[in-house]
Amino acid sequence: MDIQKVNQIFADTAYVRMGGTEEERKCAEYLASVCEGFGCKAELQPFDVDMATIRKAVLVVDGVEIPCKGYFCAGSATVEAPFYYLSSTDPYSLSQIRGKIVMIDGYMGTWRYPDLLDNGAVGFITYDGNVNYTDRDIDQRELRSYVSKGNKLPGVNINVKDAVELVRGHAKTAKIILEQDEYTGQSHNVVLELPGEVDEYITLTAHYDSTSLSQGAYDNMSGSVGIMAIAEYFTTHPHRRGIRMILCGSEERGLLGSKAYVAQHPEEVEKTVLNINLDMIGSVMGKFISCVTGEEKLCHYLEYFGSEMGFPISSRQDVYSSDSSPFADAGVPAISFARLSPPPTGTIHNSYDTSALLSADQMLLDIRFICAFADRMANAVRMPVKREIPDNMKERLDEYLGRKRPKN
Repeated sequence: MDIQKVNQIFADTAYVRMGGTEEERKCAEYLASVCEGFGCKAELQPFDVDMATIRKAVLVVDGVEIPCKGYFCAGSATVEAPFYYLSSTDPYSLSQIRGKIVMIDGYMGTWRYPDLLDNGAVGFITYDGNVNYTDRDIDQRELRSYVSKGNKLPGVNINVKDAVELVRGHAKTAKIILEQDEYTGQSHNVVLELPGEVDEYITLTAHYDSTSLSQGAYDNMSGSVGIMAIAEYFTTHPHRRGIRMILCGSEERGLLGSKAYVAQHPEEVEKTVLNINLDMIGSVMGKFISCVTGEEKLCHYLEYFGSEMGFPISSRQDVYSSDSSPFADAGVPAISFARLSPPPTGTIHNSYDTSALLSADQMLLDIRFICAFADRMANAVRMPVKREIPDNMKERLDEYLGRKRPKN
């Protein structure tokens, strides 16, 4: 894949493509056609996702209406109650939220939500953005089903500038009106398979969906381009092990595409000896990293291999918040590669994530390194990476996937 093709893909996919929407399906079909362009047929594999249409979302604080977006899949309700800013989740702070509408920092995570339920909150407010940005954008968020477990509180998201003013002004009462229609929709994985000489597979993954404000060039059309370039390479180069490419849908909604693939294809997963995941590469600025959910020896190997290639790389053993995690959870050693841009030079999950953050030259250099590593693994006489997940990584997976509460 050359620079012209890379730039063309970014130009053709410069639109919002949230998981489960028609725009996401349009992008999936386009990426499948790109694969056909280098001689491979890619299949769209559907899976169910929760969807919602917001009919009404209103937040009123002390008699003043605050611009907001209602949380998908948080039910329909009207609640009015005292306002409380939960800046800490210590026992005392949590004891203060009963019967109140609670504003929290950050995302409504796996453990934060049951804290609200258990301590009697009646509604919630989150915020996003940056106080230093001129925009007043508001992200569309959702109450994920594996977080709510059917227990729904009405919630809204607002811009950080308004959140700051609510706290500065000592807000006293809040009212949330949320009306929505919830239903089951479909998202899609784009799957391509290149059989090898032996019945083992290297699985390449990247997600192609975006969040509600974002064109998702950096996060993560960059990774999708990288995966397709590697798949294209293997169409004309020998490989003892099979290559399976999965462009995952609805990653931004909780790794739904990779979770669906692992659940739908247990036999294929059993034959997978390594997962290589790309999530944000090719940025103009930043360092290249690998996150290994597998044996620690692989971290050292990658750094040695980077030195051999003249390609600086920093490697660590951990769980990466991306499509590598469901494969690791199924027992497949996984690596996520990324070029992490410093905050002042690159940002994600907002309207600033465009191809302006990327360098086609750097994309090709990143792809060249990952492709060389994938070739080494695909053609190894014996797969050097143990197909097992160490106990410390199993514990991290339990924490990340919400099965075990983190200690901190």
